[in-house]
Amino acid sequence: MITALAFLVALGVLITVHEYGHYRVALACGVKVLRFSLGFGPVLWRYQRSPDSTEFVLSALPLGGYVRMLDEREGPVRPEERDRAFNRKPLWQRSAVVAAGPLANLVLALVLFTGLHWGGVEEAKARLNGPVARSLAEAAGLRSGDWVQAVSFDGQQWDDVRAMSDLRWSVTQAVLGQLPLHLRVVDRQGHAARELLLPLDTLPSKDMNAEVLRRIGLGGAFSEPRLSAVAPDGPAARAGLQPGDLVLQVDGAQIGDSDQLLERIRSHLDITVPMAWLVERGGRRLEISVIPTVIEEGGQRIGRVGVAPGQRPEMLTVSYGFGEGMVRAVSRTWEISALTLKMLGRMLIGEASLKNISGPLTMADYAGQSARLGLGQFVGYLALLSISIGVLNLLPLPVLDGGHLMYYLFEALTGHPPSDIWLERLQRGGIVIMLLVMSLAFYNDAAPYLGRH
Repeated sequence: MITALAFLVALGVLITVHEYGHYRVALACGVKVLRFSLGFGPVLWRYQRSPDSTEFVLSALPLGGYVRMLDEREGPVRPEERDRAFNRKPLWQRSAVVAAGPLANLVLALVLFTGLHWGGVEEAKARLNGPVARSLAEAAGLRSGDWVQAVSFDGQQWDDVRAMSDLRWSVTQAVLGQLPLHLRVVDRQGHAARELLLPLDTLPSKDMNAEVLRRIGLGGAFSEPRLSAVAPDGPAARAGLQPGDLVLQVDGAQIGDSDQLLERIRSHLDITVPMAWLVERGGRRLEISVIPTVIEEGGQRIGRVGVAPGQRPEMLTVSYGFGEGMVRAVSRTWEISALTLKMLGRMLIGEASLKNISGPLTMADYAGQSARLGLGQFVGYLALLSISIGVLNLLPLPVLDGGHLMYYLFEALTGHPPSDIWLERLQRGGIVIMLLVMSLAFYNDAAPYLGRH
């Protein structure tokens, strides 16, 4: 329910802003707007103040919207209204109306990021769980509990890391830009400051997929290995483990964080050999033997004992002053826009996987996840989606706003618009391309579920 509601809210906001950009600039240019529609298909609700005013409608299919303007190419126009027809307007005004939708989405992202920077968002501190075994992070010398305080791409200019989101963004930029990432870290106690190098420029792939993330091997936000829950009647409960127990060792190996504990549990597949746990409870150390069960998950056998390892990571509120908040919002909007274009270019030439194209199911899932994490996370996700919509609509595909701008550029250079024959051919080609992209997006959404019984 939360996922569906969050997705509808996200779509409603982003589509409304996009179409409102077209609508307001059209009115400012003296164009008569016939209909402002959220969604496509059958009309569910309509409002029109007078027969000569804009009709506002809500339609059944929420994946988009449109603004219908008076245009002689789409129907007869009364002589007294021809000066209000879109096609009669100067080239610069037509271009402004078309560009206003995508630009409205980019402005929305800028406003949302600025609001988040001013108001503050609760985020996990950039203190890490232990790195994945045999990963770049482990080879670089990162350890459980290390706190990343600053990053640099060249070892000269350093940027402060306020939270995990800053670190993840820096890693993404480094991977896609094939750059090394320098880290300034301190240990769990805040001492032993040192500089480490993650050679992300050596990765064979420029794609941010699961395999690349595993090879990088950065742990999640640090969470001490204290049991937050124990399943009734599970192996752990039968052995005597309790919520709140701090796990110190398993089978003689030191446990530094929740990821290490989870990995120990999952890798124990011999149910004839009990696991030897050393836990701390109420200031006392207890040795407890636990016999795990083994289950199938994702085609692999993993151990289970019926516990939820780890506590909530250390959180902090990240906020910025008036000027810095705006500057950071502009910088983040620009960086994400450029990154989106770079990823699209790499997919086009085969350097990035087409699996990065996601459809409504993935968008809905992320919307639900961000909403559960809080208003700040949901607003941040809205900003990211708004940038994606703005950038994608500026692409020079005939069925998108960028395609119309491409026609206007041709008109500006040649003094006349493309012929009707070419417009029809380009429109058909654009529709085919969009159908292929949409099909691929739906397939990528459904792929994880194909073959399940």
